[in-house]
This record gives sequence, structure tokens and C-alpha cells, in this order.
Amino acid sequence: MKRLAIITTHPIQYNAPLFKLLSSRGKIGIKVFYTWGEQVTKEKFDPGFGKNIQWDIPLLEGYDYKFMSNIAAVPGSHHFRGIDNPSLIDSVKNWKADAVLVYGWNFKSHLKTLRYFHGKIPVYFRGDSNLIDSVSAWKKSLRMFFLKWVYRYVDKVLYVGTNNKKYFESLGFTESKLIFAPHAVENERFMPNKNNILAANKLRDKLCIRKEHKVFLFAGKLEPKKNCRHLIEVFKEIGHLDSHLLIVGNGVLKQELESSAAAFENIHFMDFQNQRMMPVVYSMADVFVLPSRGPGETWGLSINEAMASGKPVLVSDICGAAIDLVKEGTNGYVFHSGDSKDLNNKMQKFLQPEADLQKMGQASIDIIANWNYERDCQAIESLLI
Repeated sequence: MKRLAIITTHPIQYNAPLFKLLSSRGKIGIKVFYTWGEQVTKEKFDPGFGKNIQWDIPLLEGYDYKFMSNIAAVPGSHHFRGIDNPSLIDSVKNWKADAVLVYGWNFKSHLKTLRYFHGKIPVYFRGDSNLIDSVSAWKKSLRMFFLKWVYRYVDKVLYVGTNNKKYFESLGFTESKLIFAPHAVENERFMPNKNNILAANKLRDKLCIRKEHKVFLFAGKLEPKKNCRHLIEVFKEIGHLDSHLLIVGNGVLKQELESSAAAFENIHFMDFQNQRMMPVVYSMADVFVLPSRGPGETWGLSINEAMASGKPVLVSDICGAAIDLVKEGTNGYVFHSGDSKDLNNKMQKFLQPEADLQKMGQASIDIIANWNYERDCQAIESLLI
């Protein structure tokens, strides 16, 4: 059985189920090398949420892994020198890996790993960057020159969607070196069920949201790139008495956003909710909204989650997922980021009597069903079998 060493910084809720499924299929052997160090398993401060976060679902079950010693003076995935593992390359060699898959190059040890194993064993790469964020011509030219140097050490890439593929194509990767491995979440965990709907109805009652009223939901970090301020201002303009806006999350802008909405009884806030609670949160909504302006909104996995929960979606064109997951008028709409008139018009569409939100939600389920971990496993296995 071929062996694949997977290099990534730390356990996250989106990768752990993939690693577990990949291991259980038994077609290739995998071992995940976590480069942040074992200290990351303890409660970790997330600057985006502005609080300590510890996920409430298992992230280390069902697959082989090793936490690498990280000697960085300031450990973390927020800067290049925050991941520094002197023993990483030897650990991969001693495990006798037949190939290596690296998640993200912009860390000292990850880039070193790409360069060391290039030409010795196949080197694969996974990332979700795109070309959506606008940059000046000279910055773009300089960045492309540097990135082409980085990716010369990569044999094939696993791309997550259309915008990500365009990014790698711009760096010279041909079709034969591009393998589609869709961005995915645990679709089954978010599927609507009676218990979640019952719990969601109780929460709606607590917030004084009537059953027949429509709820627009944002769930995520309250940080500038998500542009929740814009969503709130547009919702205020709509002034529809039978609709509500629910903002779920924490972050640096929370106090400011709460103050701006204080006079509006149909704008509600809830604190950060952990993973086991998120299916209930999505069940509270009629429409999920992601109004991001960037920079750095590479995909927007909350869109996957909302669609798996059977919800129509309204997302800005800055979100990398928009081009792949949102079918205009079928399961939702895409609006121009920062365009108040466009966002207002699209929100109004969901409030029309003829809007069939149940039908749109079912369309979301049908679309997202093809964006799953099974396809990711098949893509990864195809590299070694």
C-alpha cells in the first residue's frame, strides 16, 4: 500500500472527517504531520472570533497523526516563521512516505518540505487561493513571479473549485497537473432533522421571532472582511416588519455592530456557537447571507454548511464559492460586493409571496451533495494508485 504524508498546521473541523474517511477506505496509507505543535490541541485564542476556541467535535479520531515539535519564537499560522519544525523532514523520511501532500506553502517548514522532497518523491499541494482580490499591477506581477518560483517544487495540485483552478492555471499548471478535490463539509451532519428543527423553533421563540416571519442569517467572524456592517445597513433600509436579521458570532466588530442595530427589534445577535450547535443555528434561518468584501475570502465554507442544511443562499461575488455553488434564482443569488442597491434587490426577492424558499433550499441540498469528502478521497487516492 502506497503511503502519503500529509503536512498541515493543526486539526480543523473541515479536514479531520476527510482524514478519517481516507484512512478507513484502506486504499492508501496516510499519516498527518501537524506542524503547529501539540500545544494547539489546548484552548486556542482565535483573533477573528476574539476569544478562546476549542472545537466540540472529535478532530483526532480514526487516522494516524503526529504533532511535530515547533521551535518558533511565536508559534502560529498567522506568519511565515510561526511554523518551524527541525525534525519534520526526517520524520516523513523515517515513515517511508511514497508521496507528500502539503496544505499551504507560506510557512517556513512547509516551504522547506516542498523544496526538499521535490525530485525525490511526488509532491502534491492543497490550497484555496484565487485571483478575486484586486491588487495593483506591479504587486500582481511581483507576486506572480514569486509564486511561480514556489510552485516549481510542486508536481500536482488539488484544486477546490473554479476560481482556485484559474489561480493555478495563471501560475502555469496544465490540465494534467490539476486534480479537482472539492471544498467540502460534513453534509450529513447539517442535514435537516426533527431534533434540530425543534431546537431551532425554541430559539426563535426565545427571540420573539414568529413562525411565519422570514429570517436572514449571517454566521461567522465579526471582522471587516465579512462586511456585516453593510448587511445590517441594507436590512435597515428594507424595513420589512415580517423579516428578521440574525447575526451569530463574535469578533472585533461585535460591539460596534450591536450599537448600530440597537434601535431595531428585528435585528438579533447570538454569541459564537460551536460545531454541534451550528446545524440548529442554520435551522433557525430561512436564508443564509455571506456579504464578504475581502480581502482573503477564498471560499466561504459556511455556504456549504448552509446549503447542506437546506437553505437558500445570498452571497457576494467576492466569495470564491459563488461561481460554483450558487445557481441564480434556483438556490439563491449572487450580489456585487458593497453594492447596497443590488443587495437590497436580492434580499427583497426572498420576501416576495411567490418566493418558494423550500424549493430553493432543496435545490441547495441537491447541489451540495456532489461537494463531498468521498470525491476528495477519490482525488487523493488517484494520485498514488
